[in-house]
Amino acid sequence: QVQLVESGGGLVQVGDSLRLSCAASGLTDSNYAMGWFRQAPGEERQFVAGINWSGSSTGYAISVQGRFTISRDDAKQMQYLQMNILKPDDTAVYYCAARAAMAWTTNRSEYKYWGQGTQVTVSP
Repeated sequence: QVQLVESGGGLVQVGDSLRLSCAASGLTDSNYAMGWFRQAPGEERQFVAGINWSGSSTGYAISVQGRFTISRDDAKQMQYLQMNILKPDDTAVYYCAARAAMAWTTNRSEYKYWGQGTQVTVSP
């Protein structure tokens, strides 16, 4: 049984940094692409960042390019999202996701496994 558990969210001020972590268990091999999505109140869940199975390819939503960095450590079965220069618009619940494919995608319906989410609140 695959389980994803996020951690690292919290309340920060504009311009601060946070690093979200996602602990994965039950993945039978490393051929999983991973992603981060976020959902603000009243909005749909949106793609934030993705990373392919080897870590050689990453992608970001335009709104976070240059500020967020996704990474993975397969030896520890961990995925990370380093978030810098946080803005109030980054306030949302952040979800870790995994799909049994080598490439990441922006389409949330193509991710089979999801974490429970971690709240990030950026205060003006």
